[in-house]
Amino acid sequence: MVAALSNLSNIVIPVIIFYVVAYGMIAKSNVYEDFIKGAGDGFRTVIQIMPTLIGLMVAVGVLRASGFLGFVGGLFAGVTERLGFSSELVPLILIKMFSSSAATGLVLDIFKNHGPDSLIGLTTSIMMSCTETIFYTMSVYFLAAKVTKTRYTLTGALLSTLAGIAASIVLAHIQNGVP
Repeated sequence: MVAALSNLSNIVIPVIIFYVVAYGMIAKSNVYEDFIKGAGDGFRTVIQIMPTLIGLMVAVGVLRASGFLGFVGGLFAGVTERLGFSSELVPLILIKMFSSSAATGLVLDIFKNHGPDSLIGLTTSIMMSCTETIFYTMSVYFLAAKVTKTRYTLTGALLSTLAGIAASIVLAHIQNGVP
């Protein structure tokens, strides 16, 4: 079963690429020029969002190096223990909302201190998969698309992140046999 899924995943992307090229040729579109134009547009978008990316990375680096994240985790230790997860995950939760790469650095620290197969390591792994970089995504994509009215985006993103955190805690506890 696993081998079949692995082979299927190796075939899907080339089939999609072939389909797009074939569709473009049937529609009598210049596929190569369209590709080059799209790549140019993508490059211009990267240049446009670069200041936002640099600002986020610097801010997260400063918070991490200053020890502020550990302090914040300590503030919530009583609450997190009652909810069934380690206070070391609080900085990860906060940073993940801003930067996935900075959160990955915290994940590596957790793995080094506790191991990836520990309860906190498993919770961390699941949490990284179940949550999104809310503020990064909103700032970058809304800036690129020139969206000014976000309406309920932030509320929905925060609620979905909360659901992802809860799911990661429950799933990690189930996997480790912890009630």
